[in-house]
Amino acid sequence: MSRFGRQATPSLPRPPIPPLPRKGSSPRLPRGARVTTGPVGWTTLTLALPVLAEQILNTLVGLVDTYLAGQISAAATSAVGLSAYVGWLGAMLVMLIGTGTTALVARYEGRREHEKANHFANQSITLAVALGIFLFVLCYELAPWFARYCRMTGEAHTISVHYLRMDAVGHLAMSVMIVGCAGLRGVGNMRTPLTIYAVINVVNVVFSWGLMYGVGPLPRMGVQGIVVGTVIAKMTGATLTVALLAGGRHGLELLWSEAPLVWRSASRILRIGIPAAADGAIMWSGHFIFLAIISRLASPPLGEAYFAAHVIAIRVEAFSYLPAVAWAAATATMIGQSLGAGDPRRAIRCGHQAVLQCVVLSAVIAALFYVGAPFIFRQMTVDAAVQAAGVRPFQFLAMFQPLLVTAIVYIGALRGAGDTRFPLLITIVGTIFIRVPLGYYFGIVRGGGLLGAWMGMFGDMTWRAVAATARYAGGAWVRTRV
Repeated sequence: MSRFGRQATPSLPRPPIPPLPRKGSSPRLPRGARVTTGPVGWTTLTLALPVLAEQILNTLVGLVDTYLAGQISAAATSAVGLSAYVGWLGAMLVMLIGTGTTALVARYEGRREHEKANHFANQSITLAVALGIFLFVLCYELAPWFARYCRMTGEAHTISVHYLRMDAVGHLAMSVMIVGCAGLRGVGNMRTPLTIYAVINVVNVVFSWGLMYGVGPLPRMGVQGIVVGTVIAKMTGATLTVALLAGGRHGLELLWSEAPLVWRSASRILRIGIPAAADGAIMWSGHFIFLAIISRLASPPLGEAYFAAHVIAIRVEAFSYLPAVAWAAATATMIGQSLGAGDPRRAIRCGHQAVLQCVVLSAVIAALFYVGAPFIFRQMTVDAAVQAAGVRPFQFLAMFQPLLVTAIVYIGALRGAGDTRFPLLITIVGTIFIRVPLGYYFGIVRGGGLLGAWMGMFGDMTWRAVAATARYAGGAWVRTRV
């Protein structure tokens, strides 16, 4: 396996693409050819749309949980929101593996070296299992601390701790699923992850709703039923991911012979992923500090209303930036394969085309958010105080969505090329020097409430858009070695 290390190897002629690949070979190679030679605009769109559908389905899992909790109490909504932030930490850390996986798999797939691409995908799954176990232990043990940190007491504290500890079980499943889907995207297969997330949503709605209300043979569990249903859905998704990869008919194949870690290969994955994971960890830490600011904006019950309104707004806002995540994933695949095929000009065009397509869509969604803010909050919670606290700030948030999606797409494009260090710098500046201090000043010092705290968030979004655009336009990232 040492042949997959970074040592220089003689340049060999590119092998022809086999027309009818057998099991274990690359059934996605013809698609890979289109990724590197098809019209940039159309190829970007066709790759992004399945990922967009996948991201919407992924978000619906959390949105359904938030909606169900909103039918119980503000305390239940706060517990679900806190769990979402902790789950986001897990997802950010899994990017340690997922980013490296997509970059390496796409680069080798672009070179038509499918055996190497498959090798790195298998190594990534092994790393994902180890990381998932670590996340389970970490989140289970720190659950009481998370609740205390957000000043939760009484019923809210009890619900949050139980919810966080149960949800920790799902982190192992999510690690395997996220990394497996990252590998599939690297070979240009965007549809299989979509199928996986569609199944997760059906399972989540059935079990979370059924266990919350005690439908049919299912016991009535209240808010704890929401998290049990979510964990069942995540475990189903991980099982399906492994089963599909083991079949070897979706672009990659799980092989026992490739499972044992090879240090040269693992280190290459981690070398690309560590800056992305550090980026995610710093961003999460900043957001968690920001969440603490939100929890301290006012004393209960107004403070609790602010917190619940923040949770709802962030959940719903996802439908605006989800297109950016989808186009970023598609662009990462196209850029990785284009650079692997030796076409840096095409790689540069991919990112610009993705931003153009995505900003137009996000502007339409942002307009709908602005106009529909009162309706959205009425649907998401029965608490009038939460509705009153959230509508006006959410309308301001809608206006910043085009800047947010610009940053997400360009940063995703840079990561697809393996350039993960500059996005880390962007995150450090935006989180530590803009989001947190401005949020604290306008929210707490100036007494601006939720809208005042969000001034820090708006400043961070603006900075990210400007810095990411400048970096991408500079073009130095095309020379990044992976």
